[in-house]
Amino acid sequence: MKRLLLLVPHNAASRIRNGGSWGKITYRISDADNVGAIIALSIGNGPVIPTPLEPKNHFLCSGDTCSGQLWYRADPDLHAMWWNARRLNKACQLEAFKNCIAGGWRNPPSTGSYLALTFSPDAPAKFPDVDITEFAAWLVTAEGVTPVAVEVQSSKVGMAQLSATWPTKTMSEISVLVIGLGSIGGAAAHALAEYGVGTLRLLDPDRLLAHNLVRHVGPPEGVGRLKVDVIKQQLAALRADTVVETHPWDVIESAHLVRGLLLSVDLVLCAADGVAARRVVSHLARRAKKDAVLACVLADGSFGEVIRLRPWHDHGCLVCRRATLADKGGIDPEPGLDAGYGTGTTHRPMTAVGGDLHLLGRLAAKTAVATVLERRGHTDQKLPGEHLLLALRPEIGWAPPFDLTRNGETRWLPHTPPRPGCPTCEPA
Repeated sequence: MKRLLLLVPHNAASRIRNGGSWGKITYRISDADNVGAIIALSIGNGPVIPTPLEPKNHFLCSGDTCSGQLWYRADPDLHAMWWNARRLNKACQLEAFKNCIAGGWRNPPSTGSYLALTFSPDAPAKFPDVDITEFAAWLVTAEGVTPVAVEVQSSKVGMAQLSATWPTKTMSEISVLVIGLGSIGGAAAHALAEYGVGTLRLLDPDRLLAHNLVRHVGPPEGVGRLKVDVIKQQLAALRADTVVETHPWDVIESAHLVRGLLLSVDLVLCAADGVAARRVVSHLARRAKKDAVLACVLADGSFGEVIRLRPWHDHGCLVCRRATLADKGGIDPEPGLDAGYGTGTTHRPMTAVGGDLHLLGRLAAKTAVATVLERRGHTDQKLPGEHLLLALRPEIGWAPPFDLTRNGETRWLPHTPPRPGCPTCEPA
């Protein structure tokens, strides 16, 4: 059985840090999980004031309540004893524990125990070479004192925890439009939120259906709902730093509305099915002078593709890029993309599994984030090319550059220039 773990909300830790030498504790415990959380405490004999656990739907917000527990201010040596006792999996002597307590001592019952939380602000500095913390927890009995694992919740939550190593403020200012919330787009939306994108605008008219579940990030209980709403609900629970807006539109039928949306975003990521949808996004993004990232699978899942389109005079649109590939002896990989998965060619069923599609969605998200950050001066985000090919289940016989032969092999290609007379690339 796992050792008991005690969770200390940041507001409970703050009250203890702010004064007093002891106090009373009330906590809730889940015996099935062998974990408890402080939900109220006092300073000395003062009132026991609630210290709510976050988030409000935490599983320990309901459960069995245990009152009459204690916290003590303690000598740093006691926390060194706690560290060593946990390492050796043994108990400490009751008298040694008592001698390290600053005040408010209560003897344990002759049979039974009580939970004690100890606070020693000088412990980390006194023992810098080992992981001695300012808080420790104990199960106090007449026979001895057993160390208990403790976790103090930080007041800094979400992406703010990564601010020392990741441009969280910049990311919080970024807005991305995601078009197509299927298996690839849903995974991309999750990844964008994990990178800390401040605002996601999700666009897809389709509902999550039962046959989607084998590949989609959406759960069974979401079947029947719009995909954009399923993803929004997931991200609200998992990534509160990201604001999510939903638009149940078809990008082709509602191109005039999408044109307006593009004015308020930094980049558009398209994972919509079909050649037409991808070409519409390519055209709209170019006209709005926005970067676009397109992601799809080819050959019924044999290859993954991520294309970055820049609204620059020497970078061609999607149609130009495909035409240039054909001129160089390549083949058009997209004829079957307007059909549903597995129906492009009758003798070749769709082979991509959810993990491959989610991987591609995350690569598209990484490409999108790198693109926006590079534009904002983060030179470490420069990508090796503009067109990524990934072998998922490679097949022999494809013409270059789709001649990948090893599973997991990647290839980056450069941009290609606009084609003369292109209605997308030529100035309006």
